[in-house]
Amino acid sequence: MVVAIMVSMVAFLDGSVVNLALPAIQRDLGGGLSLQQWVVDGYLLAMGAMILPGGSISDLFGRVPVLRFGLAAFGAGSVLAATAASPVMLVTARVLQGLGAAFLVPGSLALINSAFNRAEQPAAIGSWTAWTGTAFALGPLLGGLAVDFLSWRWIYVLSAIPMVIGFALTFWLCPMPGPSEHARVDFAGAGLSAVGFSTTVYALIESQQRGWVDPVVFGSMVLGVAALLAFVAWERRTPYPMVPLGLFANRNFAGANLATAFIYGALNLGTLVISLYTQEVAGYSAIAAGLATLPIPIMSFLFARHVGSLAARVGPWIFLVTGPGLAGIGLLLIGPFEDGFNVITQLLPGMMLLGIGLVATVTPLISVALSSVEPARSGIASAINNAVSRLAALISVACMGLIAAGTLTDASFVRLVQVSAMLFFFGAVICAVTVTRPSVSAETVACEVAALCRDRPGVQPALVSTG
Repeated sequence: MVVAIMVSMVAFLDGSVVNLALPAIQRDLGGGLSLQQWVVDGYLLAMGAMILPGGSISDLFGRVPVLRFGLAAFGAGSVLAATAASPVMLVTARVLQGLGAAFLVPGSLALINSAFNRAEQPAAIGSWTAWTGTAFALGPLLGGLAVDFLSWRWIYVLSAIPMVIGFALTFWLCPMPGPSEHARVDFAGAGLSAVGFSTTVYALIESQQRGWVDPVVFGSMVLGVAALLAFVAWERRTPYPMVPLGLFANRNFAGANLATAFIYGALNLGTLVISLYTQEVAGYSAIAAGLATLPIPIMSFLFARHVGSLAARVGPWIFLVTGPGLAGIGLLLIGPFEDGFNVITQLLPGMMLLGIGLVATVTPLISVALSSVEPARSGIASAINNAVSRLAALISVACMGLIAAGTLTDASFVRLVQVSAMLFFFGAVICAVTVTRPSVSAETVACEVAALCRDRPGVQPALVSTG
């Protein structure tokens, strides 16, 4: 649990900590709004393109070796970003960080799925959510402190340290499922998914500057859509698919992932535009803008584990319907008025309601997605869920310039917040019509693994002979 939380916290933290550093990065390196979007999307693009292969490779070659590779890649990207001397160098570093994160996040959830039986998983995932959600939400505040008192480069210096600690801790892990005897990587599927996602998002971002009639933009979009369609066709017929499409026959798994797309698209678009608006338009400091986000990490840290346990007892449906709805209402409460924009009166109440909605949503949503599959496929199931959330964030951020018509103003801010709220509402509707209470069944683990975990409180794992 310690390793899973530590490595995921840094990956989530790095996805949001940069938001409040974007104005300072732009002043230092130039590049305008396009660079700001690519600093965010370079990370998300690499993570989204490689997270499906990362989850599949984790199932095939073992959790721990793949986790170590992710830690090394993320740490190297952090060092490169801290020393970036140009926009190209910084975006390259962010891509390397995203590559490492693609192997960290699904691997960490797969560790939890392998170490806890299904009765204990909701509470365990609640603990994971509490810490990682806190890290994600604290990102803007920590980014503001670094920008105002140190430098935006310290964001990346500090993110490399937990990678070293996490790498060392992997040598003390309990035994995890080892490599498959006949491990086969779906290279064709990995290539098609990477090309499809990367070229589609590139077209969305560059369309703001070049226009849709530009041959590069139009060609990238056509190539991306064609590659994604080919990916689905290939996964249907290959004997060793990277993404077993049969998983989506499970109603809970399909519904949870569809809802994840809307909810995480709303979350990332809303939090990014709020971070940029409070600084670039409203004129607040990075620290003041970061302090306004505190309700989210506070409520996540205090209540996420309890929400996971309660959802396991009463069922996730009520949380997955009311949570996104409250988050959407919270966003609609945020908006500038004719007499100016006040963080205390016009931002903080909406952020508090947004935080309540998120803490009610995230843990049950992840639990439903993971409890719908057998533990042997937890790596790819976690990767699919994380891929959906990251790609939703990627696309929503890429569309920010289109929705804002190129510039962030009072009017475009309101429009962006309203779009984010509508995405939350769509997520609530999807959960209402698709999610049912998952069944909980007993799990068996190997004797040698159970023996190392007998000091755990609560129900002990059942034993099964490996001979």
